[in-house]
Amino acid sequence: MPSEEDPSNGRMANFKFTNRLDEARRRRNIVSIELRKAKKDEQLSKRRNLNTEEEVLNLSCESISPNFSSIDDIVAGMNSPDETVQLQATQTCRKLLSREKHPPIETMINCGIVPRCVELLDCNHNVALQFEAAWALTNVASGTTEQTQVVIKYGAVPRLVMLLKSPSPSVAEQAVWALGNIAGDGPSTRDLILGHDAMPLLLDLIKPDTSVSFMRNIVWTLSNLCRNKNPPPPFEIVQTALPALNRLLTSTDKDILADACWALSYLTDGSNDKIQVVLDSGIVSKLVELLSSQEGTVLTPALRTVGNIVTGDDAQTDSIIIAGGLTHLGNLLCHPRKNIVKEAAWAISNITAGNTEQIQHVISAGILTPLVQVLKSGDFKAQKEAAWAVTNLTSGGSIQQLADLVQAGVLPPLCDLLVTKDWDTIIVILDGLNNILHAAEKLGQVEQIAIIVEEAGGLDKLEALQHHENERIYQKSMTMIDTFFSGDGEQEELAPAANDGQLEFKASEDTSTNFKF
Repeated sequence: MPSEEDPSNGRMANFKFTNRLDEARRRRNIVSIELRKAKKDEQLSKRRNLNTEEEVLNLSCESISPNFSSIDDIVAGMNSPDETVQLQATQTCRKLLSREKHPPIETMINCGIVPRCVELLDCNHNVALQFEAAWALTNVASGTTEQTQVVIKYGAVPRLVMLLKSPSPSVAEQAVWALGNIAGDGPSTRDLILGHDAMPLLLDLIKPDTSVSFMRNIVWTLSNLCRNKNPPPPFEIVQTALPALNRLLTSTDKDILADACWALSYLTDGSNDKIQVVLDSGIVSKLVELLSSQEGTVLTPALRTVGNIVTGDDAQTDSIIIAGGLTHLGNLLCHPRKNIVKEAAWAISNITAGNTEQIQHVISAGILTPLVQVLKSGDFKAQKEAAWAVTNLTSGGSIQQLADLVQAGVLPPLCDLLVTKDWDTIIVILDGLNNILHAAEKLGQVEQIAIIVEEAGGLDKLEALQHHENERIYQKSMTMIDTFFSGDGEQEELAPAANDGQLEFKASEDTSTNFKF
């Protein structure tokens, strides 16, 4: 099944937090666990191979074949010394397992068809029999973990791996599908298949003349072999797929593109050295282009992969910026799908956790306006990510960059979110507001920002938070009020007034720039 953990969380143990920028990323990694938690990936981990349309009409044993009126008859036929009868019985078995609703997987297992199907995989002289047996096993392995384990128990994996070399494309494709279902069951089954050297054989099947349907199955199985992270697959094995995945990013088939991107999302879900190996394969420019895809099935894993890459070091983050990723990410903040907006904001938040040059790229790409709009009226999960993007900018940005943020209208929506029930988000927002007020204080112009906060209802909300049950929240809010909102009346009268929501930070003596808020 898909991993339910945050991909960036796993790299924390080996990540050195040597400065403020690393600390900002560390906090993002902790909070973004929610991005991955309790949500199935859009990529299926298992798939059944259903009957063709003409076989769907009536799928009782009698209608499939008059020779097999019961499952016991099917089992007897599969064990017949006559290969013609074996084939008919195995095909009948496969058809029953391939019906769309309520396939009798458990009944078939209890009747002993799995070990017999595994034996029939060795019938190299009878391709049709191999094909039907492999198809039946594919659909047994599409079931529960316990049902998949029965397929493994009787030795199907090494035989299926050998069938990847079958001269029959149909047999090889069915073996690929069966292995994909087994790999999709979890890390242990995935590693079992990799341990039988399936990866190079699978990659050998990717050829210019491979049919589209076959290629879809290959890439889907390939992605399942890269999938899951507790533990992750042996990277020295799965990284051998990178040249093929790079080529597949030019495919015109959306299913192939989607699964290639899912595989890349799993391979970038790790430490910076692993991210670098993926980047060195040359995928970045093609990957960034896919951020403009109109296909949600492609866009989702492409965006996930980009998001993983920008959790890396500055050079890795820069690779996405240089390839034009920020323009796409800014556009995705306006996407109709809530999950896309959330993940775009998550990716941006990791970029604003970077250095001032990276923050400037975000600003220059025109991202502040749609980011503030998400903060103002987006889905709450997207608002949380936008809040992190803003607070990270306030942590590492220059005075001018903070001024740009305030001028983009960030203060009112930040204040509005102080009433959320989510404690972590309140803390993030308090940090962002605190950073902006401290920046204003350095220039002796804290009153201007305080006025905007107060007019947006922020002061009332801060006062209410002084009674919050969370100690960090009430301490932070109390400190902010004491520091920035407790001036005497005379000081307040001398404070500059707001001018249509834009206030000016006067430059310090050694600076010639005026900062407008």
